[in-house]
Amino acid sequence: MTGTGAKHVGVIGAGIVGVATALWLLRDGHKVTLVDRAGPGEGTSYGNGGVLASCAMVPVTGPGLIRKAPGMLFDPEQPLFLRWSYLPKLMPWLARYLSNANEADTRRIASAIAGIVGDSLSEHQSLSADTPAARYVVPSDYLYLYRDRAAFEADAFAWDIRRTHGITWEMMGADALRAFDPIFARDITCAVRMGDHGRISDPGAYVKALAAEAERLGAQLVRAEVEDIARDNGRVTGLRAGGETIACDAVVLATGVWSGPLAKKMGLKVPLESERGYHIELWEPSAMPKVPVMVASGKFVATPMEGRLRLAGVVEFGGTDAGPSRAPFDLLRRNLARALPDLRWAREEEWMGHRPAPADSIPVIGAVPGLAGAYTGFGHHHIGLTGGPRTGRLLAQMISGRQPNLDVSVYAPSRFTRQTPAQPGRYSNQGDQR
Repeated sequence: MTGTGAKHVGVIGAGIVGVATALWLLRDGHKVTLVDRAGPGEGTSYGNGGVLASCAMVPVTGPGLIRKAPGMLFDPEQPLFLRWSYLPKLMPWLARYLSNANEADTRRIASAIAGIVGDSLSEHQSLSADTPAARYVVPSDYLYLYRDRAAFEADAFAWDIRRTHGITWEMMGADALRAFDPIFARDITCAVRMGDHGRISDPGAYVKALAAEAERLGAQLVRAEVEDIARDNGRVTGLRAGGETIACDAVVLATGVWSGPLAKKMGLKVPLESERGYHIELWEPSAMPKVPVMVASGKFVATPMEGRLRLAGVVEFGGTDAGPSRAPFDLLRRNLARALPDLRWAREEEWMGHRPAPADSIPVIGAVPGLAGAYTGFGHHHIGLTGGPRTGRLLAQMISGRQPNLDVSVYAPSRFTRQTPAQPGRYSNQGDQR
């Protein structure tokens, strides 16, 4: 290993980001303690859509969102939901979030996200190579489905961003789509077919297999809640978990939407909310799409998995404490009936989880200023699985003292160290975001 020498690193969080970080650190010769309150792959990494979506660099906050959002909230057929009782608490975050709903900021955010997701399939293949986890990584095309060409053309801005970042595709009309896969409703007459994507055939099992590989390489897995970071003279000396202190030279905070309290103890004030996501799994389906598909009209993904088809999507704002709402599940079922009307299945399962959404839509990755040895890796919205391996590799490179081949300043935690915005929706050290 080159760089600053072997360290003992405490990785907080055993989702895809934390486990990927642990593996790359171990391969660099470091000692790793992986700490999670529920165990590997039990949170958002379990319930995601399972697509390695390299094309998913376009943030939700596109131009026109401010105008469209109120109508979407009152339309039960739109994939945006709000628990109205949560709105007062949400408002400060929401104001910052919506301030980015313009073309310039959308392109800036997309450029940052592209650096994390652009080579997702190859990053997952490298992460899982020569391990039992590799069997879950399935190269595939990825389809976007539209009712017609006009609906596709209405998304021209998003596709222009994807083209800018190297995404290529083939347009398919009704006949070509039927020849490729006849499973879809006949009124879906336009599809975009992208290569060099992939899927994970069982996300929860995949993360568990990666964690088992980390243990095989010497990582210690601790199931506990981390209460604080131990420090001395501005340097990390350990982490406090389960009433005990685990000595270490560095820590990585990768607990998704639950990262806020520990980030605050590190000196960061990250405007972070839960982008509540839903999935329904259909077990033993009568047919299965050949590849993962995004049904654009309903903004949901249908991903073939082992023994079942997973339908994932919908955005709901309502915090982390409230249980699932019924309306998002009902919408997923209605959209399924429209897109795959002939599908039948033996049984189904429902799930709701929490995507970590920083107000500027850019993950928080890197060294924490003012606390040597502290690092963060959270805030991936709905692209945590897609971008997890790349995030883990970047963090391992930083901790090992190597220079990543990517400008990582855009992800820097330092953009959240100043408490007062220079203007609404902007941070006073905004230069770190570019």
